[in-house]
Amino acid sequence: MSEKFSFTKFVVYAALLVAAASFIYPFIWMIGAAFASSHEIAQMTLWPAHPSWANFKSMIDKIPIGRSLFNSVGVAALTTTLVLLSGSVVGYALAKMRFKGRQLIFYVIVFTMSLPFQITLIPNYITMVNLRLVDTYFALVVPFAVSAFAILMFRQAFQGLPQALIDAARLDGCRETGIIFRVLWPNIKPTLVTVAILSFIGSWNEVLWPLIVIRNEQLMTMPQLVTLFAVGGRADAQLGVKIAAAVLLALPVMIAFLFFQKHFIQSMASTGLKD
Repeated sequence: MSEKFSFTKFVVYAALLVAAASFIYPFIWMIGAAFASSHEIAQMTLWPAHPSWANFKSMIDKIPIGRSLFNSVGVAALTTTLVLLSGSVVGYALAKMRFKGRQLIFYVIVFTMSLPFQITLIPNYITMVNLRLVDTYFALVVPFAVSAFAILMFRQAFQGLPQALIDAARLDGCRETGIIFRVLWPNIKPTLVTVAILSFIGSWNEVLWPLIVIRNEQLMTMPQLVTLFAVGGRADAQLGVKIAAAVLLALPVMIAFLFFQKHFIQSMASTGLKD
């Protein structure tokens, strides 16, 4: 029995190792290619024999990558903050307050999660034009300030907390906003981290919407600028320079996930739909 269990365990770990290697190999190669010459990239070597910063230097010389990095961080941070605030308030109302039509509102919100963003693309653009927000940072933030996924996550997290905690806070004179941010938030840290990471990544990686509403290069986000750089001819068909831009684009997201993966996995494993 022990031998059989050990063999099964070995097979499972071997399969997991192969799966992990298949996922991580492209990232390692991409990082190595960013420091490699065109000749070494063509040879598909995992890591260059003579690493160089030439690709990064060439990229920085050709596009205002620093400005776009600042734009992306600012837009993603503001969007994430608004998603946390709006998701918490709506999620709390749906989870802990009793009012007519509460379930219907919840089901409508869940339904909107099945609609791709492309369906609302034209109405959102017309709205931005009418509000004269095109070519402004507000155009990048406003359409993503409320997230149905965040509302769902917060609703489920708040439903898992005892009602006695809220009742005690009310007896102490705490207002509803205070209950959300001072009493409930400290008890749902994994959910906060998960929503924050996914919102930040979603805003950071958004390309289509910025391409539509932003034309001023000084306001472009990093994914938008890198996309135009890679397909617009400014990279001069230099694959190494394009890969260097891709590495720089992926780096903040990878670092954020490495630091907060424990809370992320914990929240995703514990979240479930409750009536």
